[in-house]
Amino acid sequence: MAQPAPIPFDPAQFLTLMRQHHGGVLGIEYRDHGPDWAELALPWRPELIGDPARGVLASGPIVALMDMATSVAVWMKRGGFVPHATLDLRVDYLRPATPERTVIGRGECYRLTRAIGFVRGIAHDGDPDDPVAHVAGTFMSTEARR
Repeated sequence: MAQPAPIPFDPAQFLTLMRQHHGGVLGIEYRDHGPDWAELALPWRPELIGDPARGVLASGPIVALMDMATSVAVWMKRGGFVPHATLDLRVDYLRPATPERTVIGRGECYRLTRAIGFVRGIAHDGDPDDPVAHVAGTFMSTEARR
């Protein structure tokens, strides 16, 4: 049985349309993309602080940023939007994000199977060589592809 073609996908337009949803509420913004990667930004905001004494962002918004960046990377690699769910997303925090700096999340989809997208990525606050976190994970499409 033939699978439906992926729905055409524009990551910049997608992020604009998602402003009413959880990524938009967090303030996640589109930056750039390529054929198998996407880069998003999480501007620092006081309401996202997890450590008030130091002004450090909470881990939850950074996880959401990386989940979205790697998810968009899978859609870029698939050539369009296909519904999928995060199966696994491991986040290794290397250091706290610097207060009052935007965190950049770059996700890459390095392999696709019919149903699984394998991803990796980094979060940094200005220097990709000094990351805040590394991520690795998998997404499972809800429609098996050939």
